[in-house]
Amino acid sequence: MTLLADLTAALGANHVLTGDDLAKYRHDWTLHYPSNPCAVARPGDTAEVAEVLRIAARHGVPVVPVSGLTGLVGGAYTDGGLMLSVERLNRIRDIRPDARIAIVEAGVVLDRLHEAAEAAGLYFPLWFGARGSAMIGGVLSTNAGGSNVLRYGSTRALCLGLEVVLADGRVLNLMSELHKDNSGYDLKQMFIGAEGTLGVITAAVMKLVPRPRAYATATLAVRSLPDALALLNQLREATGGLVEAFELMPATYMRRLSEARPDVALPFGGTRHDINILVEIAATAPRDTAPDVNGDVPLTMLLQDTLAALMETGAILDAEIAQNEAQRRAMWQRRELAAEITVDRQPTIDTDICLPLDHVASFLDRIHARLPALDPKAETLHIAHLGDGNIHFTVYPSRDDGALSDAVIEAVEDEVQALGGSFSAEHGVGLSKLPSMKRRKDPVALEVMRAMKRALDPDNRMNPGKVIPD
Repeated sequence: MTLLADLTAALGANHVLTGDDLAKYRHDWTLHYPSNPCAVARPGDTAEVAEVLRIAARHGVPVVPVSGLTGLVGGAYTDGGLMLSVERLNRIRDIRPDARIAIVEAGVVLDRLHEAAEAAGLYFPLWFGARGSAMIGGVLSTNAGGSNVLRYGSTRALCLGLEVVLADGRVLNLMSELHKDNSGYDLKQMFIGAEGTLGVITAAVMKLVPRPRAYATATLAVRSLPDALALLNQLREATGGLVEAFELMPATYMRRLSEARPDVALPFGGTRHDINILVEIAATAPRDTAPDVNGDVPLTMLLQDTLAALMETGAILDAEIAQNEAQRRAMWQRRELAAEITVDRQPTIDTDICLPLDHVASFLDRIHARLPALDPKAETLHIAHLGDGNIHFTVYPSRDDGALSDAVIEAVEDEVQALGGSFSAEHGVGLSKLPSMKRRKDPVALEVMRAMKRALDPDNRMNPGKVIPD
């Protein structure tokens, strides 16, 4: 029998897509990696995922797992391979409020998990712009980050257990609900961030946390990045670790936002500052969240008093504190438009890097000093999850030139490596960062990764050509 006939017998004709039905699977959000899958299989449960992988193995066909197709690095690209979509594995199997866990399948959209957790009085603290389409399987496979990593950690820190189907169709049950389990290797960590190169994640046990009863959110202008870091540390001490987000939006970003989205109001009445910070703190305790007799929320007053004291020192130049939910959402809208307004201008050289917090300013100084020698007319834009050192550094070159793009990326890598950082922070490796992996990843680490790949996928059929360079 042919591959399609076998798949159709296993899943039904409605769940083996070919021809015109492949349109939405032929590209990811960036549109940079057009794909040509031989078909898309849409299994509905773990057993069907296992059968799809067994069928693919019999026919010697590569398998590319896909979820929300919101990736930025070409991780879902294929030319002739079989795409395995987890979109039908979309059940929230259980929400356990007492244990503060959610047991979910890989096709659950992030926003839907947010809603289910909120209905139980809890919160799933993974938050980023693509939450309306990104799926759990994808965020686990890329170890996604977002705005709340500062307080809660990345996806890896939020996962207790996994269910994974291996390349040969065996189901690896790692669905632990335990916070402590010292029985050998922590195998689930192999699959988080592996981008489907070792198996297909089908379900997970995710941590939930108490839902904040109040937020205090502000947009600030500060003198310098060292002042911003000092402010972050002071806020964390003053609030007892309640800072959830600390986002950098410099003047270049605000200018680009104004050009691309003139309908979005800028902070400070349009007054431009070089360094703008979006800060948010959140609390659950009634002592911090219950309004006093004057209607003031203690959490907001704490933020206001802390900022006022810092303004007296001159470290803070200006501040706006959200007085209601509408103002809070307006502040977040400026930040969450980053992806849209960055790629709206082409050509673009995009990087996703991470640095030690006290080296962010040095990196920006060093790379801006170096770029004119490569392209005197190049412009830059950056935005950062400043609280965890993750910078999205974008260069707009004066010409669309592959050699120039490579030179710019290598220059960024040079400076990042010199400062003890990483060329990949939260978007994954996929295809776009394979050259960086080859140049910058420790050779011993690469060999260990290759050994793991050979052990679990000896025929190199699981998302081949991604993550690990040849």
